Amino acid sequence: MTPQEERNQKLAERLIKNLGRRHIEACYCPTGAEAVRKVSELIADGSTVTWGGTATVRDLGIPQVLKERGTLNVLDRDTVDTPEEKQQMYLRAFSADVYLTSANAISEDGVIVNVDGNGNRVAAISWGPKRVIFVIGLNKVAQTQEAAIARARGTASPINTQRFDIQTPCRADGVCHDCNSPDSICSYIHLLRNNRTPGRHVVVLVGESLGY
Repeated sequence: MTPQEERNQKLAERLIKNLGRRHIEACYCPTGAEAVRKVSELIADGSTVTWGGTATVRDLGIPQVLKERGTLNVLDRDTVDTPEEKQQMYLRAFSADVYLTSANAISEDGVIVNVDGNGNRVAAISWGPKRVIFVIGLNKVAQTQEAAIARARGTASPINTQRFDIQTPCRADGVCHDCNSPDSICSYIHLLRNNRTPGRHVVVLVGESLGY
């Protein structure tokens, strides 16, 4: 085991313990390939599954793996084009058995932080789908809740504005301005600090740098 791998293992163990205190199930996969297999194992045949606007899930190829299983009802938001179709897909996500997402950051004591422009992703994390599975690279870990929020806004958001071609001040110069732009990607700031429904939130930690 390399020094990096040993550190990742110890950090993951700490996170799993702290997430458990918040009644959130968690496991650790050293590699992305292992994480893909784990996510698939967590989804039962016959389930309806969808995902939010997550680069991590897409980059790992999880949507394609789930489609190829042939035993799942996959709601693929990437197959719709019009705003009306996207709105309907967002609404259908609330009745899914499984919702896949990542996080913009997670604190060492287990608070999961996400920022959202439209609100559909953080809404689904909070309520609706029977189960929410987070796939989070250890590059998203911050020491405190405050540092996690700062990472979400100062690091993830400016990158995501480039990805979605959103016209905000942070897209122009890469720095968070705490803006009230009409296109603000930080309209909603979500902190998942406790799970009240047993088994609803599951975190798959990955020992790789994933997403933003």
